Amino acid sequence: MNGVELVLAALSAGAAAGLTDTASSAVREAYAGLRELVRLRLAARGEGGVRVLEAGESGEAGEVGSDAWRDRLRELLVAVGIDSDEEILAAARSLLRDIGLAEPRDGAGFVDARQAKGVQIGDHNTQTNTFN
Repeated sequence: MNGVELVLAALSAGAAAGLTDTASSAVREAYAGLRELVRLRLAARGEGGVRVLEAGESGEAGEVGSDAWRDRLRELLVAVGIDSDEEILAAARSLLRDIGLAEPRDGAGFVDARQAKGVQIGDHNTQTNTFN
């Protein structure tokens, strides 16, 4: 996973986790910290990037983490060189660890399973599904 994808995954996961009542204060604080770092980096290039970041989180650009929001934000993150900002990358990794999502290994991608049914994520699991 490259740096831009890592930051996108952390922002999406952090926003989704922050919407739940069960999110810990550590997760909320880690998400807020990452979001602020990204916001400052985008603001340095103009307010347009900040508006895209905020629009995706407020629902103006669709659901948090929607494809349209992620695609536009990906373009902006590439343009500001987010993948070379070690502070932001470290904050993204830390947030994913706090949420319980480790950075994917060996080319594995981020899995968004919020709407899924009968899904199993992880290693060495056993699952039995009975659908009616």
